[in-house]
Amino acid sequence: MRAMIMEQPRRPLVPRNVPLPEPGPGQVRVRVAACAVCRTDLHVLDGELPRPKLPLILGHEIVGRVEALGPGVETLAPAQRVGIPWLAWTCGQCAFCRAGQENLCAAARFTGYTADGGYAEYAVADARYCFPLAEGLDDVSAAPLLCAGLIGFRALRKAGDCRTLGLYGFGAAAHLVTQVARHQGREVFAFTRPGDRAAQEFARRLGAAWAGDSDQPPPRPLDAAIIFAPVGALVPLALRAVRPGGTVVCGGIHMSDIPAFPYRDLWQERTVCSVANLTRQDGVEFLQLAPRIPVRTETVMFPLAEANEALTRLREGRLQGAAVLVP
Repeated sequence: MRAMIMEQPRRPLVPRNVPLPEPGPGQVRVRVAACAVCRTDLHVLDGELPRPKLPLILGHEIVGRVEALGPGVETLAPAQRVGIPWLAWTCGQCAFCRAGQENLCAAARFTGYTADGGYAEYAVADARYCFPLAEGLDDVSAAPLLCAGLIGFRALRKAGDCRTLGLYGFGAAAHLVTQVARHQGREVFAFTRPGDRAAQEFARRLGAAWAGDSDQPPPRPLDAAIIFAPVGALVPLALRAVRPGGTVVCGGIHMSDIPAFPYRDLWQERTVCSVANLTRQDGVEFLQLAPRIPVRTETVMFPLAEANEALTRLREGRLQGAAVLVP
């Protein structure tokens, strides 16, 4: 099969012909129809996440159809459409797994990081960690739901019962969260890179009540804020934007260092928390909710061979919505 291979961090992906992967016990082989490009892929490629599998096939927002079943698979069928997310496997035995917090399992494996992912024509995955997908949404539109949607949904839950919500960094995850939040009757305030008028207009088009530069205060205090941009300096800004008792959620897997800030910015019972990975239950609930809203994804398609260009445009902030690779 054709695949885009990460041979070493901080180097461009290399197109290669590699052996077709065979599913082992409990696994399925999926013919990839679409794989969205996530900022986490950039963190892996840029060496910001340690100890990736090498060589590695990136990509963890995969939509495709089951082509082959490994021994013991009974929950999926050939030709069934599935989504393959970031969480690839957990031990099922540790205290976190037993408590419904499999996203914190220390032995967890991750698609496109410690296991090969979807920047390829085929992918192998544990059948238990694949999500059956309804046929309503096309493959390209469905792909960003598998991480941008799922992590955004988990971050929104961590924000609590907020009525006014700030979103810092208006990319793939934020444009999906905005639709969910508006469906729930929340008011959304979008914060973008300073001067990014296109992103601000994009946010307003999706229903944001206000959109402005990330270094600007909102027109009124927020109940909660979610930071999707991997910029630690946004944490003090978001704390100043939320009301007493408000929450700031850091939604990324990697963030630059948070600078020192005065205690008064945190005082009055403001909370800072992070979101780590996802659980299968997050996936089940979000993928049932998304069609009912319905959530619409904004995408830019790239051929598989142009994965490096898609990653570059994401790194430079030259995308609205999500980049999606199509083999």
